[in-house]
Amino acid sequence: IRDSFRGQPAVPYVKSVQSKITTIVGAQWGDEGKGKITDFFAGKADYVVRFHGGNNAGHTVIVDGKVFKLHLIPSGVIYGDPLSVIGNGVVVDPKALINEIEYLKEKGINPRLIVSDRAHVIMPYHIALDSALSDHQKDLAAGSTNRGIAPVYADKMYRNGIRMIDLIEPDVFREKLDKGFDFNKGLIENALGQSLDHTVEEIFNTYIDYGKILKPYISDVSVELFNAYKNGKNILFEGAQGMSLDVDHGIYPYTTSSNTGAGHISIGTGVSFKSVNRTIGVVKAYLSRVGESPLPTELKDETGDHIRENGGEYGTTTGRPRRIGWLDLVQVRQAVRVNGLTEIALTKLDVLNNIDELLVCNAYEVGSDEIYEMPASLTDYRNAKPVYEKLKGWGEIPDNIWDKGFDKLPKEIKDYISFIEKRIECRVTILSVGPQRHETII
Repeated sequence: IRDSFRGQPAVPYVKSVQSKITTIVGAQWGDEGKGKITDFFAGKADYVVRFHGGNNAGHTVIVDGKVFKLHLIPSGVIYGDPLSVIGNGVVVDPKALINEIEYLKEKGINPRLIVSDRAHVIMPYHIALDSALSDHQKDLAAGSTNRGIAPVYADKMYRNGIRMIDLIEPDVFREKLDKGFDFNKGLIENALGQSLDHTVEEIFNTYIDYGKILKPYISDVSVELFNAYKNGKNILFEGAQGMSLDVDHGIYPYTTSSNTGAGHISIGTGVSFKSVNRTIGVVKAYLSRVGESPLPTELKDETGDHIRENGGEYGTTTGRPRRIGWLDLVQVRQAVRVNGLTEIALTKLDVLNNIDELLVCNAYEVGSDEIYEMPASLTDYRNAKPVYEKLKGWGEIPDNIWDKGFDKLPKEIKDYISFIEKRIECRVTILSVGPQRHETII
C-alpha cells in the first residue's frame, strides 16, 4: 500500500481567505428579529444557511409592505439570488416544507433551495409523541409547539431516525420505518398511555410521495458548502430560537431540542469552517418568550400588555401571545460569551417609544447573593429576582431616521445603547427601528 502512494503529490486542505462567513444568532429566547436582520444582510450573500432546529422556529420578514412568514427555509430566500440551504442539523417535516415552497411560489418567488440528504425527517409518530411527552412532563414541560421536534432528535440519537435520502430509496425507507414505527408506537401507547392513529402503510405511501416532490432539492449540502467556502463565496448562517433555549446552555429543561449557538454551524452543515468573520447576536430592546419557564423580568401589567400589542408579540409559528419582560442583560451576557459575539443587532427600539421610564436587569438577586451570569441551578433561577437599573425613556423616534443616521437619534436611545454595551462588553452596531428591511441603522 505504501509503495502505491510513492510519488503522489500531497493534496493540501484548501482554506479560502476570501470567503466571508457571517453568523446571525438569537441572544435571548428567540423571536428577537433574526429574520429581518438575516434578510438585511442576505442581499450580499451567495448562500444563506439554516443549521439547526425545525419548523418550530418562525421568522417574519416584511419587504415593501409585503409580509413573509417562514418556518424552515432561510429568510434570504426572499432576495431570490442567494442559494437557500437547509443543513443536516435541521429536522424537516416534509409536508411543512412542501407547503412553504408552494407558499413562496404563490408570492412570486421560486425558491433556489437545497436540503441536506442527511437531515432527519419528522414523522407523524413524532408529532403524536411530542404531545404525549408534554402531558407526561407537566410542570417541567417546555411549552412545546407540538411539531415533533424533540422526538425526532431523540430518534436520531436512538439511531431509529429516517433521513431525507431515505425518502427517495423506498426499500431502505420501509426497512427503517418498520423499526421506527414500532419503537415509537410502543412509547406512545405502553409508556405514556396515549394512542397512535396512524398505520405503517399510510405513512409509507404518503412519505414516498413527499420524496418524489422533494427529490430535486435533496443534495449533499456538506460538499456544496465546502466548495463554496473554498471558492471564496459569501455564506450567511441563520440561527433559529435563542441562547436561553440552547439544549446545553439554556434554561434546561425549558429549552428547545437543538444547539442554538454559533458553534453548531460546522456540525449542522458538515463543513469545518476555519474562520468566521462576524457573529452577530440579535437582541430585542426588551424580551419576549413563548413557552414555559421562570422569567425573572416578566411584566404582567399594563406596560407588558402595551409592549405586546405595540410590538405584535404573537408567535409566528403558533400564534400564541408572547410573555413580555424588561431587557435581561444577565441573559445577553451569556450569549456574548458562549457565541463569541463580535457585535449586537438591537431590534424593536421603536416598540419602546413613549415609555417614560425603562428598566434593565443587570444582575439577579438569589438569596443573599447577587449574580451576573446565568445559573445552571434550576432552584436558583426559580428564585432569581431581577436587580434593575432605571433609564430615561424617549418619545418618538424621528421619521425616516434610517436616512438621517445614528447621530439624529434621541439622546435617550444613545444612552440606552451605551448602557447595554458597557455591561455586556460587546458593541451594538446595528439598530432596527421598524419592521421593514430599510428601517435599519448601521
